[in-house]
Amino acid sequence: MSRPPFLTLPASARAYRLRTARGEFAVHDARPASAARGTVLLVPGFTGSKEDFIALLEPLAAAGFRAVAVDGRGQHESPGPRKEAAYAQDELAQDLLAQVTALSAATEDPVHVLGHSLGGLIARTAALRDPGAFTSLTIMSSGPAAISAPQRARIKLLIDALTVMDMESVWQAMRELDPPEAADESTPPGVAEFLHQRWLGTVPEQLIVTGRQLSDEPDRVDELAALRLRVHVLSGEADYAWPVPLMDEMAGRLAARRTVIEGAGHSPNAERAHPTADALISFWRDVG
Repeated sequence: MSRPPFLTLPASARAYRLRTARGEFAVHDARPASAARGTVLLVPGFTGSKEDFIALLEPLAAAGFRAVAVDGRGQHESPGPRKEAAYAQDELAQDLLAQVTALSAATEDPVHVLGHSLGGLIARTAALRDPGAFTSLTIMSSGPAAISAPQRARIKLLIDALTVMDMESVWQAMRELDPPEAADESTPPGVAEFLHQRWLGTVPEQLIVTGRQLSDEPDRVDELAALRLRVHVLSGEADYAWPVPLMDEMAGRLAARRTVIEGAGHSPNAERAHPTADALISFWRDVG
């Protein structure tokens, strides 16, 4: 579970609901002081939300990019139905494409998509569904296929619990399983309660279905490579969901730019925001 380092939006950003052809989505939208070099859509991962990117907003806007972080369908502050079919990966990919269309409606600036973890898989499916819909794809802490075996086992336990327990009971059970270093006293002020409320605001069917996607995802790297889309594979130097050598190999298959953020784990956006922002800005400037 990604933990934002703080919760206060920068002065350049505002929170609102983005209207699209597929409904409204809660976003944080940070805009540069002058004309934008492009728009960046930031897509969160499993159990995540737009707040996971909060530390990236200011440096991206300062570099001239409009940065829009989104809650996906059924995540945190974006509504979603209590039906599993609503969270099929293709449905979530269509949501992403609708968000891109809404953001690009009034501008000819390029749109770049960044997907973190589960968000990387959804963004990949969106690119395959509509090649050319966005200018580049950054796959952050997301691999070529299903997550590692230990994580599949953890997610199976979570899915089993969600089918028989309410969200509050599952939350309390997860807290009991946390290692000592994950205790709330090590979390910045206000963030622990935010994580609790975010969990309660997430639709359980969204977690069940996307958890299965993480566990069953096929390797679609060759399909993505065939699009010749500009791709950036970024990760921390350690990752519990996908082994880093697996992401190295994926980058090679995609002829992608590869960046490893020193000192970061599965969430470089939250753990090492400034070097992550620098790497992203460099890539997007090169793409043009």
